[in-house]
Amino acid sequence: MSHAPLRLHVPEPSGRPGHSTDFSYLRLSAAGEVRRPPIDVSPTDTGELANALVRVLDEQGRAIGPWDPRLDVQQLQSGLRAMLKTRAYDARMLIAQRQKKISFYIQCLGEEAIATAHTLALQDGDMCFPTYRQQGLLLARDDIAMVEMMCQAMSNERDPMKGRQLPVLHSYKRAGFFTVSGNLATQFIQAVGWAMASAIQGDTKIASAWIGDGATAESDFHTALTFAHVYRAPVILNVVNNQWAISSFQALAGGESTTFAARGVGCGIASLRVDGNDFLAVLAASQWAAERARQNLGPTLIEWVTYRAGPHSTSDDPSKYRPADDWERFPLGDPIARLKQHLVGLGAWSEQEQAQVQQELEAEVLAAQKEAESHGTLLDGHIPSAATMFDDVYAQMPEHLVRQRQEMGV
Repeated sequence: MSHAPLRLHVPEPSGRPGHSTDFSYLRLSAAGEVRRPPIDVSPTDTGELANALVRVLDEQGRAIGPWDPRLDVQQLQSGLRAMLKTRAYDARMLIAQRQKKISFYIQCLGEEAIATAHTLALQDGDMCFPTYRQQGLLLARDDIAMVEMMCQAMSNERDPMKGRQLPVLHSYKRAGFFTVSGNLATQFIQAVGWAMASAIQGDTKIASAWIGDGATAESDFHTALTFAHVYRAPVILNVVNNQWAISSFQALAGGESTTFAARGVGCGIASLRVDGNDFLAVLAASQWAAERARQNLGPTLIEWVTYRAGPHSTSDDPSKYRPADDWERFPLGDPIARLKQHLVGLGAWSEQEQAQVQQELEAEVLAAQKEAESHGTLLDGHIPSAATMFDDVYAQMPEHLVRQRQEMGV
């Protein structure tokens, strides 16, 4: 029998510049439609959850279905403020980069709900292993000063990392925010190892690992899933599917004919696919996964379906590879607008309050920026002293380093 020549399949994005994107590939579920299984559900029984989409907020902004976390008004308002604060911070840092006050920046525009809501499901002592797009984990807290984060972005004299990290690669042990790595996917296996250590020590702390859709093609992702499954590590495995990894569409990482959440089920891990632009769905799914980990029931993989509204970084021009109006047409909408609509529907928010809070937060961010700039920016050369390169290496500096520092005259 003769056969036609084989052809290699190369995935194509569903939209290119000058053409509208067909978002039918997303496989959406109606709000409130997806079941909420018990905490101790078998991983094999979450297969349908890995292919459906957990949603709470419907098109009218009502919270419906079994995943509704039933937050009170104050908690909802705090969540909205956290997202608004994160977006205001990003906007100011983008402007600062364009003014050459910082070298580089990465926004999380359109993804604010994921990190800010997830934070509420964690406890003191838990450890996040984030990527460079989870600044919301820090900005949603009250104990991390924006000034300090900005000083690192500006690489100035008050930079807590002393110029040793890129502007967005933060590190806050006290906030459970593991040092961000510029090498993609490394943090995923590190989080599983940390969670395994917590279990070995008989502790009660859990880990939260973060990765983007593109980096799931790295071997560390698959290694992390294997170790998490085998040792039932108390870890939440977060896959932020924002449809684009720089200029590569999510299909090139394997998201074309299946979901990223389905990979977890295949590895024996309980898995969920969640509307990442629905603050309530994000919180409910995060709480569910955290409780599984705390009850020693093992890991949970969550695919957060969202859209990167802005460029990958300040070095990227997305107009070269995708339609300019994609974010406005994305079926899951804007997370801030959706939670605002919910609060307005409850009679607990108004356009006037929205404008006032936004103005207050923008003033707060601007004041923090001015304070950070008083310690220097890239424009004025107020950077950490060269002497700091010798710090934090040894508890007691050895003689040969003392001599080298003296020779440098610092």
